[in-house]
Amino acid sequence: GIIFIGPSSEVIRLMSDKVAAKEIAERSGVPMLGASKGAVRDVDDARETADRLGYPVIIKAVSGGGGRGMRIVRKKSELAQLYKFAAAEAQVAFNDPSVFIEKYLESPKHIEFQIVADNYGNVVHLGERECSIQRKHQKLMEEAPSPALDDRLRKKMATAAVALAKAARYQNLGTVEFLLDRQKRFYFMEMNTRIQVEHPVTEWVTGVDLIQEQLRVASGMPLSVTQGEVRLSGHAIECRINAENPAKNFRPCPGKITEMHLPGGFGVRVDTAAYDGYVIPAFYDSMLAKLIVHGRTREEAIARMRSALGEVVIEGVDTNVDYLYSILNEEEYLAGRADIEFVERLTERL
Repeated sequence: GIIFIGPSSEVIRLMSDKVAAKEIAERSGVPMLGASKGAVRDVDDARETADRLGYPVIIKAVSGGGGRGMRIVRKKSELAQLYKFAAAEAQVAFNDPSVFIEKYLESPKHIEFQIVADNYGNVVHLGERECSIQRKHQKLMEEAPSPALDDRLRKKMATAAVALAKAARYQNLGTVEFLLDRQKRFYFMEMNTRIQVEHPVTEWVTGVDLIQEQLRVASGMPLSVTQGEVRLSGHAIECRINAENPAKNFRPCPGKITEMHLPGGFGVRVDTAAYDGYVIPAFYDSMLAKLIVHGRTREEAIARMRSALGEVVIEGVDTNVDYLYSILNEEEYLAGRADIEFVERLTERL
């Protein structure tokens, strides 16, 4: 008698299986990168697939997420060992060693579209989020809208995201993730069947409360907005404040927070469970807080985020606040050109 707030277990099972999700995307006409036909059976099958696709390729866990069970293979001699590493990590993380192989796209952008669907066949998108600022496939910053998209490309990608959701008979909130190459060609990557960490940036630029929409759909109500009513207003940026030390290879820093001050004011939002005296355990994700800002323009949002980060005080543990601040002063980021390898390049330089 309990109503689960989210898509059905069948849809979660279907879309979290990356091979099955790609099959649905292909049937929906969503652009795809070359990949193995389902999970690869063994090292020999992996080698044959990689030879067919051409290097570099990426090995991914069929049941994966969050960057677990993933390995980039740039040359044939590396494949056997990296295949074993990826399968072993997938087994530990997801209790499923199955992996598939996909053509690896060099230096793409990571763009995702927020969709919401009710129980009456209505599916709308709420624009995109730029998620290219990431390390080891874990996002550090997100923004909406993406500086890389114009109205034509946004409409094209959004249409693909909605078509995929409809083909999967999706209900409730979900995110369709794409890779965007330098020629502005996009390819389906995966679908997340849940609310995302970065949902506040979408809430701020659309004015739609995504948690409220989840509750409406679960209650059997129709969506509160139609596609024609969705308007993007201004620009929002989110920074993930983590208990880690970027100067020491982002080493996690559990421990006790001895002093904490977080910013506030117009256009500033903080989501956190931390407080003075809070003890950060060593067993979970290192994220302490999400700092989100909104401005009329991207430039205003960046200036507001710099100011907000400058007010953050967290004593007793190391954090990545200074590192996040440094990103906001990088020319590549300011110009909107940062791709998923930007953080690695920046870290090496710093």
